[in-house]
Amino acid sequence: MASSKIVAGSVMPSNVGNKLKRQSLHLKHKKAKESQRRDDRLRRRRVEDKNPQLREERQARNVPQTIDRKRTWDDALGQEADNLGLSIDLQSAKRSKPEGEEEEEEQAVQDGADEKDRNPAEEADSEGDEVDSMLGSDSENDGDANASDDDATSTKRPPIPRAPSPTASTGTNLDLTPESLTSKFPSLFARLEHPPKVLITTTINSTLHAQAQLLTTLFPNASYVRRSAHFRAHKYSVREIAAFASNREYTTLVILTEDQKRPSGLDVVHLPEGPMFHFSISNWVEGAKLPGHGNPTNHYPELILNGFRTPLGLLTAHLFRTLFPPQPEFQGRQVVTLHNQRDYIFVRRHRYVFRDKRGTEKSIVGADGKPVKGAEEIRAGLQELGPRFTLKLRRVDKGIQRRSGQEWEWKAGSEKVRTRFQL
Repeated sequence: MASSKIVAGSVMPSNVGNKLKRQSLHLKHKKAKESQRRDDRLRRRRVEDKNPQLREERQARNVPQTIDRKRTWDDALGQEADNLGLSIDLQSAKRSKPEGEEEEEEQAVQDGADEKDRNPAEEADSEGDEVDSMLGSDSENDGDANASDDDATSTKRPPIPRAPSPTASTGTNLDLTPESLTSKFPSLFARLEHPPKVLITTTINSTLHAQAQLLTTLFPNASYVRRSAHFRAHKYSVREIAAFASNREYTTLVILTEDQKRPSGLDVVHLPEGPMFHFSISNWVEGAKLPGHGNPTNHYPELILNGFRTPLGLLTAHLFRTLFPPQPEFQGRQVVTLHNQRDYIFVRRHRYVFRDKRGTEKSIVGADGKPVKGAEEIRAGLQELGPRFTLKLRRVDKGIQRRSGQEWEWKAGSEKVRTRFQL
């Protein structure tokens, strides 16, 4: 409507024969349209400041239709939640469940309520009956029974859970991992007895020594061993290297592959027996080439995992979680972010600092667009440390290397549906 008001009663530029006059007339129309839009925008802002509900209604109507919002999911039953080829949204609470599972859950809730409502006197009688049944036994048997009870109580003690990082589940709920997936990869989900220890190497006779050395600063407790050797020396295979690293209490083996003297892939082996994840690397930028970059320190960084929602995505998130210590060192103010978007994992490392908000800056807003309470006068500054690169998952092996079998593998025709993603 604004453009119709502007052009009403005026000559259109397309009707002017002279080129110079046509250009000047076009600029006048363009400036008039921009001025009209600016006046409408300022007028709408004044009205919405008086009535904030109008702004909320307008923002609710003008939601952009992106590919992420149009994302499609696969409908699968609970027993198929461990199928890595299915795109199942594990974080959606609206996922429909079979009627049988709902009845079982209701029955379990009722049984729990009955146990809570049980009379304590009845429990005491039942315990007395059990004690009376042991009176006729010999003293030796009693001693054996007590010893076995002590052993049972000692074995039934729950293991001490691994302390999670306070920021390790931002945007990704790792507690939603299906039990069937946990039983399929027990070594990946097992509790670590000691901090992660990473061995980094390259392909045979690689030239990426500087890039591999940079990865030792990204992954804590990492060491780099060159794989280049004399042409008559023994060329150790990945299995032999994995056995060597496992015997020396390494938890993960990382292999950096190259193509035309550039990083092209990253193979991550969870020791001692796998699984093995194969990633392709793109957009590799070293920290020294980033504008305004900082220098990293030896502090344990915080870990942020974003956008992992499917069974395959949660499996990948658990793999990256095993590469970093569970308790970060906050005095270092370093954070490593792995952001998954459309099956591309963007790896970034920053140093942050909290400072007072300047008068010309806006307050921090949440996902709903409203200011975050308690942080109105605080701003966060970021300084990228590097390296910066992008990963894409290509294959998941059951063990070490391809001959062990594949749990999932990327296929060229799987991306024809632009609204379906694997992670």
